[in-house]
Amino acid sequence: MKYLLAVAGLLLAMQSCKHTEGNYSKLTNDPLLYCKTVKKLNDIVLENNFPPMIACRNYAYANIAAYECIAAGDNNYQSLSGQIKHLPEMPKPEAGKKIDFHLAALFSFTKVGNAVTFPEGSMMGYYADLKHMADSAGMPSDVLENTIAFSDTIVGTIMKWSKKDNYAQTRTASKYTVTDSPGRWIPTPPMYAQAVEPHWREIRTLVLDSASQFMPVRPPKFDVTNKSSEYYKYMLEVKNVGDSLTDEQKHIADFWDDNPFKLNVSGHVMFATKRFSPPGHWMNIVGIGAKAAHADFATAVAAYAKTSIAVFEAFISCWDEKYRTNYVRPETIINKYVSAEWRPYIQTPPFPSYTSGHATNSAAAAEVMTEFFGDNLSFTDTSLLEFGIQNREIKSFRSAAKEAAMSRLYGGIHYRFDNENGAVAGKKLGEFVVQRLHMKKK
Repeated sequence: MKYLLAVAGLLLAMQSCKHTEGNYSKLTNDPLLYCKTVKKLNDIVLENNFPPMIACRNYAYANIAAYECIAAGDNNYQSLSGQIKHLPEMPKPEAGKKIDFHLAALFSFTKVGNAVTFPEGSMMGYYADLKHMADSAGMPSDVLENTIAFSDTIVGTIMKWSKKDNYAQTRTASKYTVTDSPGRWIPTPPMYAQAVEPHWREIRTLVLDSASQFMPVRPPKFDVTNKSSEYYKYMLEVKNVGDSLTDEQKHIADFWDDNPFKLNVSGHVMFATKRFSPPGHWMNIVGIGAKAAHADFATAVAAYAKTSIAVFEAFISCWDEKYRTNYVRPETIINKYVSAEWRPYIQTPPFPSYTSGHATNSAAAAEVMTEFFGDNLSFTDTSLLEFGIQNREIKSFRSAAKEAAMSRLYGGIHYRFDNENGAVAGKKLGEFVVQRLHMKKK
């Protein structure tokens, strides 16, 4: 009788172990958990007012670290080492040790995200939550320890590599020199802030051969003396469109505003409101798209990684052009030559006009997202609901990119040529990233 009870107990224990293991595997395999993890970093970036180009650096390194964990554990995927020419060979998992590579991806994203953002330790509470989640779901202690150890080797390699991208050097580089030359950018109201990141073009690229590889066509020659000039017509269009916005155009402008730090001024009272930056908005769209497409964990990580790389490159490319042409914002010229009281519908950001960063990075992101999920995936973009802005129905990633570009004209902060030429350059850049980086093995 005792023997039978012992056998029954053993069988029950074995069934319990199987059930427990299934629980933790199901939990760590959930692509929505990875989306939640990216959103966690996105929220920290928002809270701490990272400008968009620095934000996209945060997303890129964290997502690459996560992707390398997937590539190490899934034979369908291959490392980006050798494809990103200066990315070193990644550490290999130790033979014979069981590792949960999905959890390793989550750990790696979180630790790299923590290292490239601030304040110090901002992601480590979430890291502890992930460990507790895995432990509570029944992950054996040795598997958890092996997973953490492997993740740490990836994190160490990525962080060492990231420190060579010239970011630290640009922190102490010279500031932008403001000169009141015809057609040259000067600070705009209400902040009259200094130009943001004039040396971002010096950041090491990941895929591009150089920051100027996809240099857009030259903008119209600045000319306010001739009301028939190409420039004057484009400038006046900004004012005329802004003066006659429909409710739909206002919603589009608000929805794609993505100003990480808007200064509100009412008399002597000033306060800031925050939203996701353009790359943060696109990180949300990746998650929404992955969910709509029912993507598995590995596909979701790969989509985030490749999109964040494209957006990272797009900002280097666009900032190369911005500080090459140093083109004046429409608000400055309209105020000086047409109407001193005119203000754009949304707030003009503190850097030169040509080309539009949002148009460039949106077009690049859309090409990568289309590669993963096709050109006919419709979805509801809920990204701005937490800021009180209604959702938008999106027909495709490319249509989202076109709308994001046009929103800058509706908002009154860009000329049409900023948006259209930026979108053309961004699309070419996105196509290049798609062709250059091969994630899935053939």
